[in-house]
Amino acid sequence: PPLHESYMKTGSFLGRLRHFIDIIDPSTLFVSEKGLKECIKLLDDYKDGKLPPGVSDLQLWEAQKIKQAIIHPDTGEKIFMPFRIHNACVNYANRNATKPTPTSKFLQGYVGAVTSAVSIAVGLNVLIQKANKLSPATRMIIQRFVPFPAVACANICNVGLMRHNELSEGIDVLDNNGNVVGSSKTAAKHAIMETAFTRVVLPMPIFVLPPIIMSYLERLRFLQSNRRLLLPIHSVVCLVTFGLSLPVAISLFPQMSQIEVSRLEPEIAMATDCKVVTYNKGL
Repeated sequence: PPLHESYMKTGSFLGRLRHFIDIIDPSTLFVSEKGLKECIKLLDDYKDGKLPPGVSDLQLWEAQKIKQAIIHPDTGEKIFMPFRIHNACVNYANRNATKPTPTSKFLQGYVGAVTSAVSIAVGLNVLIQKANKLSPATRMIIQRFVPFPAVACANICNVGLMRHNELSEGIDVLDNNGNVVGSSKTAAKHAIMETAFTRVVLPMPIFVLPPIIMSYLERLRFLQSNRRLLLPIHSVVCLVTFGLSLPVAISLFPQMSQIEVSRLEPEIAMATDCKVVTYNKGL
């Protein structure tokens, strides 16, 4: 079959999930600059009908995978390793980049995320400590769940602050041929809301499942007599949970989302005959 952007073909949640599980392959972190350029050239040759003989579909899809994992779809620039690790940097690197974002927005997002996370975590811990009716065991269990609302709120603040300029300037929307129709603030609002929701879902399994699982495991006689194994087992549980929650969260909405023109600004409707336009939601 012809090679297309795979996220354009993933109309279902399961399709997107399979796509992102493939894209977050850690091996893409070790692709050299030379290897990346070879992948891009191979895809360009395919689009231009100049594909060398003997190139298999598997090689084309592998090249596509590497390009999508490393190159930003809007800017065409490489997303460096640090940008794919830190939360604030991830929001910056995977934003809709059709409009320039000043560095000050990045700093605001970082400060806002840290401030909101610390404030919520400290506030909830203080409330729990003052809850005299709770038993020590119940208080300890509740405290284990405090990080989730703190991180979820921090993620929402982070996305909002990092991408606030999109609300004021809008983001590009594309017609069926991939041509820019115009900039839409309404599409930007939808993109940020969808991204913020995924940031709430992302830490949910990480902060909810490990406490439940560890509360059960800590009661086992084997671990009660081998307390030093608790830390490595807890680390494995968190690692597995995060590995499963990341592709699930970012698969909730298509990266290239669609919206009806009738829901956008009048100038967008006047600029195209399409009933539906596409925009990059970001990750």
